[in-house]
Amino acid sequence: MLVLTRKPNQSIMIGDDIEVSILSVMGEKVRIGIAAPRSVPVFRKEVWLEMHTEGEQASTDPRMLIKALDELKTRPRS
Repeated sequence: MLVLTRKPNQSIMIGDDIEVSILSVMGEKVRIGIAAPRSVPVFRKEVWLEMHTEGEQASTDPRMLIKALDELKTRPRS
């Protein structure tokens, strides 16, 4: 794992097409922005894991992916 130190308004590049920007740092919270081509899916890890626990079909069938995302949106937050 590569570990970098960045300040607000600084960014890193992943390849030629993905830019990760530090928007702000507030205590222990860091707000980041990700600029990536639409063809590159970007998810929070917990959402990605949830989609993949629904089975391999969710990651290959766009209808199942949309269904899994809709379920996550309507699920109460804990």
